[in-house]
Amino acid sequence: MTGLPERTRLAPDLEISQLVTGLWQVADQERARPLDREAAAEALIAYADNGYTTFDMADHYGSAELISGEARRRLIARDSTTRARFFTKWCPEPDQTSREAVRAGIAERAARLGVDRIDLLQLHWWTFEHPGYLDVMDELMRLKQDGVIGRIGLTNVDTDHLHVLLTEGYEITTNQVACSLLDRRALGAMSALCMEKNVRLLTYGTLAGGFFSERWLGQKEPHEIADWSKMKYKRFIDAAGGWGVFQALLIVLDGIARAHGVSIANVATRWVLDHPAVAAVIVGARLTESEHRDANARTFAFHLGREDRKAIDAVLAQTTPLPGDCGTEYRKPPFLTASGDLSHHLNALPPVFPTIETNGRVRALSGSEWEPIAGFSRAIRSGNRILVSGTTATHGESRVICRGDVRGQTVYVLDKIAAAITSLGGSLEDVVRTRIYMRDCDRWEEASRVHGRYFGEIGPANTLLEISRLVGEYDIEIEAEAEVRPA
Repeated sequence: MTGLPERTRLAPDLEISQLVTGLWQVADQERARPLDREAAAEALIAYADNGYTTFDMADHYGSAELISGEARRRLIARDSTTRARFFTKWCPEPDQTSREAVRAGIAERAARLGVDRIDLLQLHWWTFEHPGYLDVMDELMRLKQDGVIGRIGLTNVDTDHLHVLLTEGYEITTNQVACSLLDRRALGAMSALCMEKNVRLLTYGTLAGGFFSERWLGQKEPHEIADWSKMKYKRFIDAAGGWGVFQALLIVLDGIARAHGVSIANVATRWVLDHPAVAAVIVGARLTESEHRDANARTFAFHLGREDRKAIDAVLAQTTPLPGDCGTEYRKPPFLTASGDLSHHLNALPPVFPTIETNGRVRALSGSEWEPIAGFSRAIRSGNRILVSGTTATHGESRVICRGDVRGQTVYVLDKIAAAITSLGGSLEDVVRTRIYMRDCDRWEEASRVHGRYFGEIGPANTLLEISRLVGEYDIEIEAEAEVRPA
């Protein structure tokens, strides 16, 4: 053994290993049959004994929570002061936003883990067009106050929506996102926001599903891959410039690794860990099949020097930055996920707004008490044309989201507009005009930058105006028009 993984403190009451053991591959291993739970639990105990005391899983990672619960029970029976910590995720559907649904979902996680208090509960939300994530976060905060949850984290939340959640006052400890030499999306605006607001990044995909290793150096491009994780990261390699560019990167990493007496995987991991917003790297484990604890621990036996970084930067300049922000691959094309194209899942999500047909037109209704009183619809479709009414950052009946924060309100409003258009059979790509009304035009850039992130490649006609007064405590109101293109 070359030493134990270094540790870091996420919060006063939560210290973790900087190499977290990720259990997503349990789902892949169990495609044929469940793992032997006792043997898998013993494998986790071996990790904990070697200093890998932090484990990450999710509600949909096969029996990972049950395996972890058994391992935790044995660790505590042996030593009640064990430093082992178990993180899990809840990935609800958009209709699971009620107090009862949230509490039931979290209670199931706790029961499977065999705990009264979940160390870190991380929320994944499939589509921000549905604003129910705010209702879920409200309940998670209450569960934290009740002691059922120790800390709240997020997974695959982009920078704009992390900004919304932080502005709303939610206590967020971590955001789990993909980050590697191939995927550097988290190291710009996301890291800056995290450093400002004291949120730490838990990063996965750092080894690209095992592609960052000597095994792939000088090898021909694979075209048939059975492993779900490698399927995913081969897509990342393709998006970042292709196999030739990836091989050039491996050659540079191999040279650095040889000079330090470590592996390509160690260099790739060290590069990510050296970024100040990153608290830990999550390394996947195939329980009962293989383990690389000794090899991974060498990550802490060396440091990257200035010349190492210059060599890496030079080859990274040849790569293509991955599109979008953190988590984009889970919510819109290209779907760079383990299961490939997620359209089947996203299309199955229920529309946010119910619709009714009136006089040959289809109306989307938000349920606001003012719609029948004032005689309007959230949006209306006539033929291929969709018109969206002036939209504000109103959640539910009257809650104003991100008071005084133009950026956050713009994000919420554009999500709401997208939801209205989607409910009527269109998408943001169909938008041909937007009109922005602002209380203070000196803050135009905050709104315009968000508008650009939503519509940059779509490029609708746009007008931005300052008006003397908006109804209510809003800084911005936006309306939109779309023309649905024939299928």
